[in-house]
Formats: sequence, C-alpha cells, structure tokens
Amino acid sequence: MLLKCVVNRLKNLALFDLDGTLFDTDVVNFEAYKKALEEHSYTLKYEDYTKYCKGRQFNDFIVKIVPNREDLYPIIHRRKKELYPSYLCKARVNIHLINMIKLMKKSYVVAVVTTASRKNVEDILDYFKLNNLFDFIITGDDVKNNKPDPECYLKAIEKCGTEIKNVIIFEDSKPGIEAARKTGSTVFIIDKF
Repeated sequence: MLLKCVVNRLKNLALFDLDGTLFDTDVVNFEAYKKALEEHSYTLKYEDYTKYCKGRQFNDFIVKIVPNREDLYPIIHRRKKELYPSYLCKARVNIHLINMIKLMKKSYVVAVVTTASRKNVEDILDYFKLNNLFDFIITGDDVKNNKPDPECYLKAIEKCGTEIKNVIIFEDSKPGIEAARKTGSTVFIIDKF
C-alpha cells in the first residue's frame, strides 16, 4: 500500500532489466553454467553460450546443450544458481545507468524487472551494494511466462497502479525489448556499456 501512495505522488515508474542492462553478466553466467555442466561431464564453450544461452531462459536452451537428459536439468539449474555468486567479481556495472537511476529517484519509482531468479538478482545487488537503490523487484520467480511475454512488466505496472503513459522501460535483449514494447510503454534500448 505504501508503494501505491509513493507512485500516486510521483506518477512515474522506471523499470530496469538486469542482465545486459544494469549489469554485464555474460561471463558470470557463462562461468557458472560451464562449471555446473562440467560437474556432469558436459562442456560449454563461450561461443556456444552466446549462440544458445545468452538472453534466453534455461528451459529454452538446456535441451540444446544437454539433449535427452531431463533428469539433470533441475540439478544443473540449481547448481548454476549456487555457483553464480562465486563469479560476480567478473560482472560489470552500467555505472552511467546507475547514476541516472540515483537522479531519477526524485521523480520516479524505480524497479528491477527481470526473468532471472530472485536468488541471482539479490546476489548481484548485494554484491554491488545496490539493493537499496530499487523500490521493488519482479523476478522470474514471480511470473509464469518469460520474455518476450510482457507479464513481468505488466505485473510491475499493476503493482504500482500507474498509467502506461507514465512508464519507461530500459532493456537490452530482443525478447526483453519485445516484451517492453508490448506494454505500450516508452522503451529505452541499452546497446552496450
């Protein structure tokens, strides 16, 4: 209820994707997946990671990396989440965007909206001491459908009770941009940093 009061006062909502927008986590995710797969005698090359995994949900790409081993999928996925914090030192912060968010907080409610797991989101925000920067977080654990479905963004907008015309979304990936555009909000594309 407090959040709705803040939004009613501010009327503006800024939503930020995590991977590729707020942080460059390519190497972090690659190393965690690589190690989790190696523990089951599978190899993952960076080229294959960028081809099959980058910007996609685990369930969408694991079948290409580990075909016909559905029994291993939840084990590998859980292990990747456990390993993720070990590689956070390899992440890069989009410092310009973080500085913009600090300025925007005066007139916007700001939130992370991602289909990454809540654990990974909390781990990276804690690691970079940015967990207090955002008013709330929507993760893949909070939705049924992944991007390009706009569910995660629509859930954030509904949570705040603001109008679409007052929402801006920052995204980088093709599925994320598609999801953001489907909401009717203004979309800012993060190309690189």
